[in-house]
Amino acid sequence: MEHNSEEMENYFDQSILDFKEGTSYFEERYPKLTKSFFQFTDECFEKGAIDKKAKQLIALGISIYAQDEYCIIYHTKGAVEHGASEEEFMETIGVSAALGGGAAFAQGVTLAMDTFHFYKTKQ
Repeated sequence: MEHNSEEMENYFDQSILDFKEGTSYFEERYPKLTKSFFQFTDECFEKGAIDKKAKQLIALGISIYAQDEYCIIYHTKGAVEHGASEEEFMETIGVSAALGGGAAFAQGVTLAMDTFHFYKTKQ
């Protein structure tokens, strides 16, 4: 998939920045809830019986199924940062599509795949 690298960087990185800015705004108004939520999610993504890479891939598959674009970008970036290969990534899309049908497949082969390639080349 051919894309303008600068345009992609602006989109993917801007999406993560938008999420962080939204989180900060929310945290100012509901600090206890926000901190509790992130304490919970941080704990969920710690290495346990399942390693961090696998947890990112699980979250990615659920994000694709749910068609949550922010989480697709965020967990793709997390999977890349934890060493996910393109094969592992594509299998995750396949499993998500098996449950989510055409909509999950479309999100996987477009947004998720573009995000994977973008962050893989930034390493």
